[in-house]
Amino acid sequence: MSGDMLDFEIISNPAPVSAAERAALLVDPGFGRVFTDHMVTIRYAEGKGWYDARISARAPIPMDPASAVLHYAQEIFEGLKAYRVGDGAVTMFRPAANAARFASSARRMAMPELPPELFVESLRRLVEIDQEWIPEGDGGSLYLRPFMIASEAFLGVRPAREYLYVVIASPAGSYFSGGVRPVTVWVSPDYTRAAPGGTGAAKCGGNYAASLVAQAEAIEAGCDQVVFLDAVERRYVDELGGMNVFFVYDDDTLVTPPLSGTILPGITRDALLTLAAEAGHQVEERPVSFADWRADAASGRLREAFACGTAAVITPIGGVRFPGGDFLVGGGQPGPVTTALQQRLVDIQRGRAADPHGWVSRVL
Repeated sequence: MSGDMLDFEIISNPAPVSAAERAALLVDPGFGRVFTDHMVTIRYAEGKGWYDARISARAPIPMDPASAVLHYAQEIFEGLKAYRVGDGAVTMFRPAANAARFASSARRMAMPELPPELFVESLRRLVEIDQEWIPEGDGGSLYLRPFMIASEAFLGVRPAREYLYVVIASPAGSYFSGGVRPVTVWVSPDYTRAAPGGTGAAKCGGNYAASLVAQAEAIEAGCDQVVFLDAVERRYVDELGGMNVFFVYDDDTLVTPPLSGTILPGITRDALLTLAAEAGHQVEERPVSFADWRADAASGRLREAFACGTAAVITPIGGVRFPGGDFLVGGGQPGPVTTALQQRLVDIQRGRAADPHGWVSRVL
């Protein structure tokens, strides 16, 4: 089918987690460790289109050892959250933007595009059936992970002709242990995340696999996250291992690296550009060299730096380490602009503030 909506077959989990066990798991779910009772699956075949949409018990996926994803890495994914807001309603934040990015990633990876309305409906259906897994209290959410893999069994370098789309859900607490706090980042001297013409703007697993050795290097250096420089000159800041980055200067300017094809177009990043401008800040998308980052932090011209993404929302960057030494940003403490933007965005996401841009989508 093309843009037509499919009928979902609902097969309830015959042995769901008990209410008592679920309550115990939701006390401290962490991030990405606990999963709900159900999952969405939709299949695609060349010449047939999308078919067999269903919600069923979360279970292992039967897979042929010759499945194309295992050999040629045709895989993409997304991440977004569902929230329970003050009046008891359940909402999602900008699911249409995730649908559009999912389609863009699919085009780059030579995969079929899932119709946006089917993408959003698949999320809505899973949240509806597993809504009891949304943690109560401030900071809790249900993290949704839609992904698509090439499922055709063949060995040959060409786009697959069969695909499997899946959505799983995971109750989430804080992304970083200990809650929101300034993190220390490691500037990788040897590794890059993406090159011009590559897959940097696609949300595909290969980008993250390539970042893991650098992230391990960051942990070994006593840091929380890795920062990648551009692949051509090794001078300009691209992004963190899984987040976009912003810089806040003493003239009330916010700067973030431009979307040049090597940086993931973050949905949180896009929202913050809008909110910062509305708050009266001058907003710029331009390259920032690591040398300038270091010099401006030393002179005090750079007041704050922060990372942003769906999972962590906004995380202050307090310290920066590199092979030649280290330095602090803003004395190593969260800055007022970072704190205000984080509060503004979270208040919109959780229904505590007006949503003038129509970002919040009601599910239930």
